[in-house]
Amino acid sequence: MQAALRNYLVVTGGYWAFTITDGAIRMLVVLYFSTLGYTPFEVASLFLLYELAGVVTNAVGGWLGGRIGLNKTMHIGMALQICALAMLTVPDAWLSVVYVMIAQAVSGVAKDLNKMSAKASVKTFASDDNDSQLFKWVAVLTGSKNALKGAGFFVGALLLELAGFRGALATLAGALLLVLLITMALLPSAVGKMKTKAKFTQIFSNIAAINRLAAARFFLFGSRDVWFVVALPVFLYDVLGWGFAEVGAFMALWVIGYGMVQAAAPRLIHGGAPGGGTALLWAVVLALFPAGIALALQAGLPAGDVIVMGLILFGIVFALNSAVHSYLILAYSDRDKVAMNVGFYYMANAGGRLIGTLLSGGVYQLYGLEGCLWTSSLFVAAAALLSIGLPRSPRLLP
Repeated sequence: MQAALRNYLVVTGGYWAFTITDGAIRMLVVLYFSTLGYTPFEVASLFLLYELAGVVTNAVGGWLGGRIGLNKTMHIGMALQICALAMLTVPDAWLSVVYVMIAQAVSGVAKDLNKMSAKASVKTFASDDNDSQLFKWVAVLTGSKNALKGAGFFVGALLLELAGFRGALATLAGALLLVLLITMALLPSAVGKMKTKAKFTQIFSNIAAINRLAAARFFLFGSRDVWFVVALPVFLYDVLGWGFAEVGAFMALWVIGYGMVQAAAPRLIHGGAPGGGTALLWAVVLALFPAGIALALQAGLPAGDVIVMGLILFGIVFALNSAVHSYLILAYSDRDKVAMNVGFYYMANAGGRLIGTLLSGGVYQLYGLEGCLWTSSLFVAAAALLSIGLPRSPRLLP
């Protein structure tokens, strides 16, 4: 148990460091390219290959992690992120839309390899007969990661002001290289490796509960990104007149708070480890919030107050939804196939983010922030409908 806890802490530390760079690079790209005159849809398009790469990476990454070990796929992800940061340090004349999309695609592969590896590793470290421990470990890993992604937003915005675009990228790349070397020295070599060689055709799950959960995850994360990725920071900057540091600090604080709620989910959701009914309940509650924010804006209430208060409430409930999903995918998976199932599940997650990101720029450009919020509410309603058929307990799986 002591060795399992040590390995869990090493993986968590590496995931934390990677996450800061992931949040920072996103904020750097959104803010810097907005200043270069890119439209909201063009800014959104910069992340198109980032999210598309996530769909493919999670499918292939789960299979690869089962064959070579999750520690190796995690380290490959870190190395690719360093390359992505370095690619963006070229002169502005080189930073065409296509070039930046390719650099973001490399970052997207890196992020999803790292995330899949870290999440799946938790299943291999936790005891098979202790659902509560698994729920706590995955909630802490996921929640702390999201809190640090929020810190990454602020770090990115702050470094942009203090060191400039290229100085910020170089600083992040150097720090992540150091973490890569440390985790390579500390982690054992066979974490998550399947006893038998995984076939590529096994990337798709044959378990109905996992398929339903993956589909619900698609709509859940699409509902967040449809207004959070591009529409919100551009609205705060262009419409409300906030500065770079203010936008970065606000979004950072939101994601930090969201992560803290996610980490505390085992204490906030009573009754032991959650089941399918829990996922349905919190999805129904979540669908009310983006619709409520849109109605308040359309009624002419002060936009700044509505956005701040609405986003706080949305973040709390979204965090509980995400924590329940993150636990259920591990609970529904057996230890030997966890990399494959988690890869498939996060493939759906990345698909939702891809659609959400595209809609965030496109719907905002056509219908404003209110249009993005109504779209978000519809996406959550779809996640709720898909959650109806989830088993009440992992023990009830066929």
